[in-house]
Amino acid sequence: MALRSVIEAFREISRRGNTYKVLFTSDSKYIVEGMNSWVPDWKKRDWKRKSGKLENVELWKEADAAVGTHEVQWRWVRGHAGHPQNEYANFLATRAATEQSNSGGLRQSSFDAWLEETNAGVAPLKPTAPFPDLHSFRPTKRTWTT
Repeated sequence: MALRSVIEAFREISRRGNTYKVLFTSDSKYIVEGMNSWVPDWKKRDWKRKSGKLENVELWKEADAAVGTHEVQWRWVRGHAGHPQNEYANFLATRAATEQSNSGGLRQSSFDAWLEETNAGVAPLKPTAPFPDLHSFRPTKRTWTT
């Protein structure tokens, strides 16, 4: 399911018709390591590993294609460690699984309201991570072609 989140997120972003700088933050080392390191190596070897079978190869190809020409910085955060945005993503995923629902696409975030409600009367989560300064953005170097 983690790969599907990458695919669907970038499909929605791409529907806006521009190329974007994206900071993709995830608690999945599988995704972050995969997109930062493994995909470039697999592509050099025609989507093969040095040894053994490459699992989920079609999903990895789909994720790589969905990322397209966007400039992406992949960042890992520890899950369930009080990072507000990660906790909110977990809240949304858990709620959708419980309700067997989906958002139907991009929609306005309710993060601020959720954070206020979550922090009301309890020890607050860690401070919200600031969005990176535009000038500090360093995309993952793409050494492969699509």
